[in-house]
Amino acid sequence: MTTTRLTFRNVDADPSDPVETWPIEAIHTALQRGTLVDWRRMIRAVREDPWGPVARNIEYVLSYDRPYGTAELFEKAIAKVRNEAEQSEKATVAAQLAAEVAASGLTARDFAERLGTSPPRLSTYLSGKVTPSATLMIRAHRVAVRAKRNRDGMSSRKVG
Repeated sequence: MTTTRLTFRNVDADPSDPVETWPIEAIHTALQRGTLVDWRRMIRAVREDPWGPVARNIEYVLSYDRPYGTAELFEKAIAKVRNEAEQSEKATVAAQLAAEVAASGLTARDFAERLGTSPPRLSTYLSGKVTPSATLMIRAHRVAVRAKRNRDGMSSRKVG
């Protein structure tokens, strides 16, 4: 790890400690007097947990102090990281819904009907343009399980 010249005063933390363990006063000091090395560490911590304590502490400090050159930089970085996380989450939800449709063995039209929505709306969910509610995701899972169970039951009856 690259060393830093940052020092903390009156804080029970060391700049070499994980950023996640720094108290607010240390975050404040790093925003005011840190270097690129320190700021990169802080952004890495935000990237790992975009709505976590480090991001929240940075936002808190920036609510009462606007260190020249770093305030806007950190606000933009946090917004960018959160946006990327949201896009990734939306893609994950769309992929999960697509997996439910595939597991059901139903056509998209039949799946949408059993889900209680229209095929065009289902399409917006599957593309990630619209994020379905948690209750709709639970319903989608139930539709897929029932359809698979019905399909498997039909197959075993045909064989016997």
